[in-house]
Amino acid sequence: MSGDSTRCVKAVAAEAHPGSPMQRGPVFAAPYQLSADEGTESDTYARASNPGWRDLESALATLEGASGALVVGSGMSAVTVAVRTLLTAGDTVIVPADGYYQVRAYARERWEPMGITVHEVTTSDMASESTAALLASAEGTTVVVAETPANPSLDVVDLRALSQRCRDAGAVLVVDNTTATPLGQQPLELGADVVVASGTKALSGHSDLLMGYIAVSDAEFLAGMERERALSGTVLGPFETWLAHRSLGTAGLRFERQCANASAVADLVAAHPAAQRVRYPGLASDPSHAVASGQMRRFGGLVSFELGSAEQFHRFVAGSELLVSATSFGGIHTTADRRARWGDAVPDGFVRLSCGIEDTDDLLTDVERALSRV
Repeated sequence: MSGDSTRCVKAVAAEAHPGSPMQRGPVFAAPYQLSADEGTESDTYARASNPGWRDLESALATLEGASGALVVGSGMSAVTVAVRTLLTAGDTVIVPADGYYQVRAYARERWEPMGITVHEVTTSDMASESTAALLASAEGTTVVVAETPANPSLDVVDLRALSQRCRDAGAVLVVDNTTATPLGQQPLELGADVVVASGTKALSGHSDLLMGYIAVSDAEFLAGMERERALSGTVLGPFETWLAHRSLGTAGLRFERQCANASAVADLVAAHPAAQRVRYPGLASDPSHAVASGQMRRFGGLVSFELGSAEQFHRFVAGSELLVSATSFGGIHTTADRRARWGDAVPDGFVRLSCGIEDTDDLLTDVERALSRV
């Protein structure tokens, strides 16, 4: 397999035609001109298709090792479009109890009132015997939504083991690959049925757009989710499509630096007396390290740890010259997010640090200085 940067550059490369631009620009259109030979057009209306989508979807499918991909308006759209396509009243969905909190909120507020049974299971228990028993007793079709590494806990589930549990029970496994990206792991290769992700984060990487995608290798799943996207209108605009496609070419370079920075920062923070309960799958001491090492090519750009209080968090950020207090992650700037403010069940001083692409030595100096002022 080629290296990550080569994969990214090849994935976004346009077909060579002398005199044509090396990269297609955004295509701004709502309706397209139609032919008298009805049904022959690739594009009719922008809610159904767009040439920019096809370029981006082809690149994403290549990186995820999928037969097809769909782009949607956000990472949450990716989750909801995928699961809505798979489930109806009387079915069951399992969601991570320690993953992205909005997925749990959507499950409780939208899926439960539709007659779908919702169970929350921690990432560390997803592949356990207790989950196997839950799958065996579940009513109707069952969908398992796993996020690994989970956001913000950074726990990792053994995807090979979980996919076998799902196959044994006839369940569908949907894996949120946002934190790892396809440059860090390929869930379809590890047994998942569907991959969903927020491309807002490291893949687009410049903190300037919202985008989600779904990647599958099952043609029936892909067709159903494409139909759901068209009917629900959860589409991606042409400018955001172009921005994401343009940015994807440098994702390998950016993610490599982010992962290197995260590894170095995790080592630093783990040895610092101001920080407690440091989590990073790349740390040999991390509870998820053994599983992560068996399925991840890179361990990602996120590090989590705890400070003593919300006040200490704010002193940490104020003591830095490089850190930006912001939610989301995966951008070129290193950001710190106090996750308790958004409703995650974490201590007030819990920090999710998203490492950017700054020079590693500069970032380490800055983080150490900020911790010393806590």
